Amino acid sequence: MTSASAMPAPLDAAAGVSPVARLSESNLRANALLAPIGPADDVLAADAWGHGAEWVASILASLGTDPSLGTDPGRLDAATLFGLPGGDLRARPVLSLHGSVLGTKPLLTGEGVSYGYTHRASRDTTVALVTGGYAQGVVRSLGNRADVAIEGRRHRIVGRVAMDVCVVDVSDDRPARGTDVVFFGDPDAGHPALSEWTDATGWTAAEIVAAVGTRAVRTVVA
Repeated sequence: MTSASAMPAPLDAAAGVSPVARLSESNLRANALLAPIGPADDVLAADAWGHGAEWVASILASLGTDPSLGTDPGRLDAATLFGLPGGDLRARPVLSLHGSVLGTKPLLTGEGVSYGYTHRASRDTTVALVTGGYAQGVVRSLGNRADVAIEGRRHRIVGRVAMDVCVVDVSDDRPARGTDVVFFGDPDAGHPALSEWTDATGWTAAEIVAAVGTRAVRTVVA
């Protein structure tokens, strides 16, 4: 877990560690130009809504904005700055959550997965065990209700989300161990949208990114 005061690590510093909250510096910089300046949100609250307060403050300072002022011109529209639902439609998400495939196995018709067998296979299929559970902000109510993206295809999370892992029905696919799994990110890149998580959980977008960003390993990408 990244501490509230620590800067996110470069991507290579967290290689092989999952799940990972990837922070797009280019999207943050572009969104900052769209975010209206004025008495809006405290963008550094809750560790910058899970994005890392020190990192966000450093990027904004390089653009000539000081969000710590708390008054005009210090405050920005956080939904736009972080690319969350409710912000400027041109803004792109800054944070995306990634896990990785630990392995796959057959699941036969009628067999159940995870605690309580809340999901049973309606057909012979294949399931993948994926890193990322409720300890890292993958909300338990996402089981049987949300998709992930694996190698450009969407697959459903099935059964109850466990503490550090979840199970995904990958149908006829056979993703290799270590294959990237996107829980949510940029819909323009084919990722599930954060709005799908808000619909499935009843949480706000701010609550989700704050929980994910403070629990998963954070890394910065271009």
